[in-house]
Amino acid sequence: MKRFIRTFVAAPEHIDELGHVNNTVWVRWIQDMATAHWDAVARPEDREAFFWVVTRHEIDYRGNVDEGQTVTGETWIEGPARGATSLRRVDFRNDAGKVIVSAATTWAMLDRASNRLVRVRPEVLAPFSED
Repeated sequence: MKRFIRTFVAAPEHIDELGHVNNTVWVRWIQDMATAHWDAVARPEDREAFFWVVTRHEIDYRGNVDEGQTVTGETWIEGPARGATSLRRVDFRNDAGKVIVSAATTWAMLDRASNRLVRVRPEVLAPFSED
């Protein structure tokens, strides 16, 4: 699958009482990555017809960053869709290239007109493949 990359800088408002990026910020960055990837790659007709909501986040924290430090996020869709859901992976690497946060998130696709779940057809995910 095509991978999407975005860089984030830990700003003062991202830092918690422990002096590093708060877990809620990581979740927001994960969601920002997924949305930006969809907006950048999905076909216009699919962006107009569908939207995605998170049904599950599974996150492993192996490190953190402090204020002013940069992380590079990389996301991709893993495997085929299952009904109305699709699995997305996100890794965040520190300046040394080490994965410090890794996530598997499950997203469900909804029809914009009805706000109801719809089966993810292969052509919707086709633009995200390497082929």
